[in-house]
Amino acid sequence: MNKVVVKFLKLHADVVIPEYQTEGASGMDLCAYIEEPLTLKPMERRLVPTGLKMELPKGYEAQVRPRSGMSIKHGITLINCVGTVDEDYRGEICVPVVNLSSEQYTINNGDRIAQMVIAPVTKAVVEVSDDLSTTSRGAGGFGSTGYKG
Repeated sequence: MNKVVVKFLKLHADVVIPEYQTEGASGMDLCAYIEEPLTLKPMERRLVPTGLKMELPKGYEAQVRPRSGMSIKHGITLINCVGTVDEDYRGEICVPVVNLSSEQYTINNGDRIAQMVIAPVTKAVVEVSDDLSTTSRGAGGFGSTGYKG
């Protein structure tokens, strides 16, 4: 297992530092840091602060992902599905959430609102070409590999 050091800066003394909930977890939970409860109406979007800044090692990113329990139980997910925190970002980590349910949902200070996976980054070399190799799929798009919807 590859371990890297990620530095966190707490913007307030009582901010919750991300941690893995089990030995086998790939994501650390991110918690809300809000002064008062935040109630999301159906289809409402909000940016929820965590009270944290961080420093990633060179060549790594942090992927901010929805928590599956919040998604299936309450319809709360992330607006952009997976957010990326780049290694050179030093601002506060905020989580863009949306309520996709038909019920209001209240987020309280300290609630686990997302998970964060630290991952290596691969930089591509961009090359312009006059042709591409052929495959059996070709230009077949949605449904071309057997999906019947």
